[in-house]
Amino acid sequence: MIDFTHGFSGFSVKDVDEAKRFYGETLGLPAELNEMGILNITLPGGADVIAYPKADHVPAVFTILNLVVDDIDAAVDALAVEGVVMERYEGMPHDDKGIMRGKAIDRGPDIAWFLDPSGNILSFIEN
Repeated sequence: MIDFTHGFSGFSVKDVDEAKRFYGETLGLPAELNEMGILNITLPGGADVIAYPKADHVPAVFTILNLVVDDIDAAVDALAVEGVVMERYEGMPHDDKGIMRGKAIDRGPDIAWFLDPSGNILSFIEN
């Protein structure tokens, strides 16, 4: 059996300074650049994820990070104030705010997708 001490995930961004502002200021997550120019982001609960610069960055076509919230409406409203627009996907019922109300139609949780400045997909999922 392997004795792991911890783990983390990572994803690329086109500009780490821009990512630091978004993850740190817009989302309010602890986000610090390390000595190698990689952004360490601490998630609620203490897990870390890294964002590394990549000159030929291509945005992920899948959700790279799901952030669980108690009040999805408040979370979406907070991002709207910052100019972040929720993504809408064809075939999924979204309300006026861009939230897919999965609970109401027995299709999973209430979820809202949005993009970081590098075009990577993130989401809020209501607890």
